[in-house]
Amino acid sequence: MRMNRPPAGLELPTPPAPLARLSQQLGHRIADDIRRSGPVSFEHYMRMALYEPGLGYYVNGLHKFGASGDFVTAPEQGKLFAGALARQVDEIARSLTGDYLIMEPGAGSGALARDLLSTLSHRPQRYLILETSAALRAVQRETLSELPDEVLQRIEWIDAPPDQPFDGVIIANEVADALPVAVFSIGKDGLQERCVRVHGDRLGWVDQTPRPRLAGAFADLQERLGKQLAVGYSSEICLDLPAWLETISRPLRTGTVLLIDYGYPRSEYYLPERSAGTLVCHYRHRAHFDPFVWPGLTDLSAFVDFSAVADAGARCGLELAGFTTQADFMVAMDAHEAIEAATDEATRMRLAGELKRLIMPGEMGEKFKLLGLCRGMEKPPSGFAFSDQRHRLQASSAAL
Repeated sequence: MRMNRPPAGLELPTPPAPLARLSQQLGHRIADDIRRSGPVSFEHYMRMALYEPGLGYYVNGLHKFGASGDFVTAPEQGKLFAGALARQVDEIARSLTGDYLIMEPGAGSGALARDLLSTLSHRPQRYLILETSAALRAVQRETLSELPDEVLQRIEWIDAPPDQPFDGVIIANEVADALPVAVFSIGKDGLQERCVRVHGDRLGWVDQTPRPRLAGAFADLQERLGKQLAVGYSSEICLDLPAWLETISRPLRTGTVLLIDYGYPRSEYYLPERSAGTLVCHYRHRAHFDPFVWPGLTDLSAFVDFSAVADAGARCGLELAGFTTQADFMVAMDAHEAIEAATDEATRMRLAGELKRLIMPGEMGEKFKLLGLCRGMEKPPSGFAFSDQRHRLQASSAAL
């Protein structure tokens, strides 16, 4: 069967035979699920494509990050991003009483943890990495092995957030975009859920009556938008976002959640020009929009609705402390000072190029946002002081 191969017109490099077989195995497993019970929600498909034990993209042990992987995150650009984030964490730590912890859900390659622990002036008592993938834990251990033993002793891998409350910082860098999403479309008869079926020898889309959970979330979305989405419109809702945020933030007694990701406020997420949604696939540094190509070898993600994050935080008893672009955060945390402190021209040029990639609108500067949620903090983090854009999270599309 060719269910995992690119359709005609989509030019992507063919993976080596062993990886193609892995993808084929996952494709057959998904197809068997569909044949047993009928079409599945895209949310179900995305969960299997990313997290199916031994086969899913994030758990199959294949290298994902950096120039040799499928995408590059801010920590892989160099140390400037981690340096700016370390300044912010140090500021938060100084306002806490006694020892504090850092918890990082989904630590990726471990580069951010490594660079934070190398840069922080006030290191945490423990650095908890919430990671359920054995394959990614192995990658993270290799990355972190560069640290001295005294620092390594502070790192602990966990399968779930701690039961005991703690004071500190939770850092979720490019995690929320990988939460499985439900996909909807507006037909002439109203809301439809975009599901996945087997069509011939391929996986493909089919529209069905929406599940009650999606129908309820969509009704809430329409009310908050203050307008009706047009016939033909298609997009996503992350139904698991509130539960995920509640799970990771529950043990935080005093401190801050810093969520870094690409996305938009709700009023911009569901603009007419985004009528095809935000779902995107990455395969060997190529972006495309067919989520059924090479499952297990392709990253699937959807942009984050930051208004939904703020709403979920409020339900968790968290205060919205700030919302800004990555560029403005870097400016607020004086990231340019590293360039000025460089002792040779080659280093200055390298750091200047790195900073450009992190802050320029055409690079990562406007695409990526930071959102802060606090509990029991007296003042908001200063990383949002240069350009706090919280007002964008409350605006409705009808008001634009």
